[in-house]
Amino acid sequence: MNSTLLRLSKSKTTIAILLLAFLVFSGMIGFRIISGYNWIDALYMTVITITTVGFGEVRPLDDQSKIFTVFLILASIVIVGYVISVLTEYLLSQNSFEELKQKNMQKRIDQLQDHIIICGYGRNGTQAAKKLIAYNKPFVVVEQNKELIDKFESELVNFIHGNANEDEVLHRAGINRASTLISALPNDADNLFVVLSARQINKNLRIISRASQETTYNKLKLAGADNVILPDKIGGDHMASLVVVPDLIEFIDNLSIVGRSHVNIEEIEVAKLCSDADEKTIRDLDLRNKTGCNIIGFKNGAGEYIVNPEAEMKLGVNSKIIVLGRPEQIQKLNSVYNIR
Repeated sequence: MNSTLLRLSKSKTTIAILLLAFLVFSGMIGFRIISGYNWIDALYMTVITITTVGFGEVRPLDDQSKIFTVFLILASIVIVGYVISVLTEYLLSQNSFEELKQKNMQKRIDQLQDHIIICGYGRNGTQAAKKLIAYNKPFVVVEQNKELIDKFESELVNFIHGNANEDEVLHRAGINRASTLISALPNDADNLFVVLSARQINKNLRIISRASQETTYNKLKLAGADNVILPDKIGGDHMASLVVVPDLIEFIDNLSIVGRSHVNIEEIEVAKLCSDADEKTIRDLDLRNKTGCNIIGFKNGAGEYIVNPEAEMKLGVNSKIIVLGRPEQIQKLNSVYNIR
């Protein structure tokens, strides 16, 4: 509906401009033919007649020219009045449309629960958003650059225009209801301030922050970040690993987690696989025979990880398993246990 109103407003504006151009052209032709003016004088007489500025004629008008001028003045009152009203309506509709769009987006954000807040829509923020979209995770982006918002705004991405360092902006993004905050701002000082503010507002929030300098790592941890990512360090390590153990890294890269149709590795809550999780073992699940997936990792309720767990390991409450399989096997697992 909003886009229809905007197209209609643009169409009316185009018609108004064409009518004004036609009025000027008709006036020039009329003064040229009836009064015998040259083109410059004809344009001059047309403009001062339409705008009613009150300047004198190039030379005294004869009766035919006076009659033509009367009709030109009457036509200009109607057309110029229409042009002014349409342009005013267009300018007001642009502002109203922007306000309506922001209100609708804020309404959608206010309905989110356990969502993710991404602060900054640069390279890291954009990649984080793509991953969340692939997994249908609800999220909100806080970005200060309005041009960036206008460029990437869509139904899939909810934007908040503002400075993530301000508490009021974080509240608009629903930080009290959010499950996770990703601070992907380019400046470490800004990320540190966001982490401090977010941790004070929501004690249970999981906070992941970007850092450019290794010296900032401990500061962000102390400020309340659960995870601190150093993109430059990760990129350098990855490139060096391609030299040292290239086949291993390429194999790991092939364990793609881009979207549901390309998932090779997945983490799953044990509670989704069985109701009496505290009584079952990995052998009891028998995922290999049921779905073709292999359990390669286990995380207990205390947050401890075990690689390649034994078949007799008991699955406690709040534990998770890491499974590996081909995309079709992962999909079968999700289908068999009705996951997501």
